[in-house]
Amino acid sequence: MIRRRVLVSGTVQGVFFRDSCRRAAAEAGVAGWVRNLPDGRVEAVVEGDPDAVEQVVGWLRHGPSRAVVEGVEVIEEQPEGLLVFAVTT
Repeated sequence: MIRRRVLVSGTVQGVFFRDSCRRAAAEAGVAGWVRNLPDGRVEAVVEGDPDAVEQVVGWLRHGPSRAVVEGVEVIEEQPEGLLVFAVTT
């Protein structure tokens, strides 16, 4: 199991990024959460099987069709054993 914190910048709020991320995470079978940040970025934490986590990180690099991703920062972290994926505020 691995965990990645991902910070996504660009036009990523108001374009259904979080809900689309939740669906991508569900399809990949990973746990974690996604939220909007006050500075306009989206932050996501993804943990699970390495291939599944990398699949979602890859999705975060482009996001949903209405998003314009300009930057992605990926930070390795220790897994916490999360069991579900949630959209938070």
